Amino acid sequence: MKSIYGVIRRPVITEKGEQIKELQRTLVFEVASAATKPEIKRAVETIFNVKVQKVRTVSMRGKFRRRGVRGGYQPDWKKAYVRLKPGEKMVDYQELA
Repeated sequence: MKSIYGVIRRPVITEKGEQIKELQRTLVFEVASAATKPEIKRAVETIFNVKVQKVRTVSMRGKFRRRGVRGGYQPDWKKAYVRLKPGEKMVDYQELA
């Protein structure tokens, strides 16, 4: 990846993502599919000015969707769970705007 802003695409704001954020001090992001764990860690530390303890990634398979009689798959994407070190302030997603 060339830019840290090309690594993180958007936060995943769902009920499960918010529960993980509150209970486990873990942020959930959609990241570029070619991004590696060290690149994701560097990007989060630089953008949000926090220290990262651990990064876990999951490659999500695109879901099958229909439009009438035609069907197709949504694109595959990659999700990253980023755990912050103890004592770090929790990031508010509105800081991205």
